[in-house]
Amino acid sequence: MSKRTKKVKSVGRFGPRYGVSIRRQIREVESRMKATHTCPTCGAPKVRRVSAGIWGCRKCGHTFAGGAYVPETPAYKASQRAIKEALEGRKKKREEILGAVAPGAPTAPSPRRRGRGAKASETPSEE
Repeated sequence: MSKRTKKVKSVGRFGPRYGVSIRRQIREVESRMKATHTCPTCGAPKVRRVSAGIWGCRKCGHTFAGGAYVPETPAYKASQRAIKEALEGRKKKREEILGAVAPGAPTAPSPRRRGRGAKASETPSEE
């Protein structure tokens, strides 16, 4: 006897019911859900879905909330990226304020501190 659901994979259980496009959507969602996911704590590819929105690592036992079908939703990834960029921006500003340059080293004046009518070409030069 041959394998009956080679082409349609897990949605073969529906047979001809519900239409092709619906079964295709279900197949894509289920394949993403059952794929290997990495644990945010230990980094092992052992994360499995416990229930809708609850994910657990089988190696370290870490349980966390995520999306219904994937542990990291696109919205979560976007928010993490925004947080990371904001923290990097704060770090950069902090370094500028604290003076990451060696003490006593000459620094160029910033364009905002020149004065009202001064232009960059009107700076004093050696003659």
